[in-house]
Amino acid sequence: MTNSSFLAGFSFYVPDKILTNKDFEKLVDTSDEWITSRTGISNRHIVEDEACSDLASAASRQAIARSGLVPGDLTHIINATFTPDAFVPNAACVLMEKLDIKGIPAMDVNAACTGFIYGMELARGLCSLHPEAKVLLTASEVVSSRVNLMDRSTGVLFGDGAGACIVSAMPFPANVRSGQILDVILRADGSLSNLLTVKAGGSAHPLRLNDRVGEDFFVQMEGREVFKHAVRSMQGVCLEILKRNNLQPEDIDLFIPHQANIRIIEALAKKMMIQEDKLYINVQDYGNTSAASTPIALAEAWEKGLINSGDTVLLVAFGGGFTWGACLLRFS
Repeated sequence: MTNSSFLAGFSFYVPDKILTNKDFEKLVDTSDEWITSRTGISNRHIVEDEACSDLASAASRQAIARSGLVPGDLTHIINATFTPDAFVPNAACVLMEKLDIKGIPAMDVNAACTGFIYGMELARGLCSLHPEAKVLLTASEVVSSRVNLMDRSTGVLFGDGAGACIVSAMPFPANVRSGQILDVILRADGSLSNLLTVKAGGSAHPLRLNDRVGEDFFVQMEGREVFKHAVRSMQGVCLEILKRNNLQPEDIDLFIPHQANIRIIEALAKKMMIQEDKLYINVQDYGNTSAASTPIALAEAWEKGLINSGDTVLLVAFGGGFTWGACLLRFS
């Protein structure tokens, strides 16, 4: 068995349609200035006729190619989402079909906005058990399917998108740009689950034939409480993972937090004493894409050349559940 795992192929995909703050001015009593000042968001990408598996497929194909692989090389598929195509089958199985793969394990994981980091730990665990493992890890969300656009407190926050990478038990060839997963820490607290919910449609709040869809079918959030817990929890897990690896905040070359809103990001960076030039922010372009947030930001930073050989990168996220987690990467 091996305790090492490596990752490559960082890719992302977002739908073509863009919903701007000006568009929201036509829907609800709000303004571009109000949205931007409170969230930092200007645009978000929204699907028109695509599902979770479609977004994942587009990101996955690029991730596989960038890793120097073909779909048949994969040994496992993990897809992080809370907005799958359907309850059954899971979106990972639909993704498998779209990639023309059969016979390997395929699973969804739901940890809300922390889903990609939860998936990273699952992939790392598979690599420790299977030296031949090449895990396709995706995070794909169609949050617009579970957001009430007429609710100005939540509707303006979210967008759709997907991110993907390949996690391998063995190092990638020298001609493939890659990194190593140094450590992952995951946490959760179910006692706070009522503060961020999508209740209707599950077995506790089932929809019956001919029922009307109510507000509890969509994201509902106690914003101030979520803000407080998000900053505190992400700071705590970041400090924990740094201490466990004998690092200080100044040792981090790039800090990629969950892109929830600008106020959370800036409050966290201030508490972590992360310099502005080491903080990656793209919430203005995509909004909160839930589980896809961190892999989209990671892939975009990679494409922009902001991650170099020898760099140490810290990812952190927080989501409904509550769930939260941090991932420490080092790039070669």
